[in-house]
Amino acid sequence: MKIYTKKGDAGMTGLFGGSRVSKDDIRVECVGTFDEVNSTIGLLRVKLPAEHAWQPGLHRIQKDLMDMMSHLARPSDAKKINTNPIPEGGAAICEAWIDELEASMKSPSDYFLLPGGNEVSALCHLVRTQMRRGERRLVTLMKTDTVHPAIPAYVNRLSDLFFTLSRAEMDKAGVAEEKWQLFLYKRFRNDTPGKNTADK
Repeated sequence: MKIYTKKGDAGMTGLFGGSRVSKDDIRVECVGTFDEVNSTIGLLRVKLPAEHAWQPGLHRIQKDLMDMMSHLARPSDAKKINTNPIPEGGAAICEAWIDELEASMKSPSDYFLLPGGNEVSALCHLVRTQMRRGERRLVTLMKTDTVHPAIPAYVNRLSDLFFTLSRAEMDKAGVAEEKWQLFLYKRFRNDTPGKNTADK
């Protein structure tokens, strides 16, 4: 079977179930963004040693993204059944990983940070921002069709996870974080009478 079909030459593409839409359809845009995310996670994994502690978790996330993309590519009225699993426990898995990482770090996550630090940390930030873009596209899609609630919850938590992974990498490497300013709720708390505002 050849990789090219020529069916998309006029700017249309097929969805799960057989219907065809424009290549700039919101569903295609949403799936395409998460495809970018998955590719960047693949690059991140290449930069890490094969025995790195993150490898199993990142591998699972890549497979979960493939499953989620298959469901996002299927309109709710499609007659064809999607047998790929929906990762319903994805958000909870992210939360457990975040908690584990934060417990191992020397300082809490109180600041907005300038992305960077080292190559692995910067790649984590790239995944985080791509994930946020995918989340925005997902919200737009959800205004037009139903989406299983486990998917937006997982996507939302994944961006938090990759922010935490970026911090964990810098903490392990002994690289100082470049802080911008305190999170909003921290600034509000420190602006109240009697609170120290020296860190603002």
